Amino acid sequence: MRDNAEQVRVLIERWAEAVHQGRLDTVVADHAEDIVMFDVPPPYRGVRGADAYREVWPDFFAWQAQGAAFDIEELEVTAGQDVAFAHALVRCGTEDELTSHPELRLRLTLGLRREAGRWVVAHEHHSFPDLSSP
Repeated sequence: MRDNAEQVRVLIERWAEAVHQGRLDTVVADHAEDIVMFDVPPPYRGVRGADAYREVWPDFFAWQAQGAAFDIEELEVTAGQDVAFAHALVRCGTEDELTSHPELRLRLTLGLRREAGRWVVAHEHHSFPDLSSP
């Protein structure tokens, strides 16, 4: 199982680097055709399907190009033979946002499955903590 966990870790790290660099083809490459993503911005019922997943990234890349960070700080992976899950904390924000809230981290959860001998992300969830409460 260790090899599976390492394969998943490499996949996620490659994905995060592609997000950071704005490389759309690599960002979407290891995702299932029926991907479901729950993201911070709408749509509130989630993004469903590979085409819809691809469509959300250009706006994020435009925001990130203004100098925002996207760096995995912690990553935990659990993998079996056919399914895996991972959770991570990601330093994600503009310099001003991260200066105002230095502990702010994007929470990332991924569910993966093996398809045709390779790992694909079937579920992706992003969230930030609610900063309106003390």
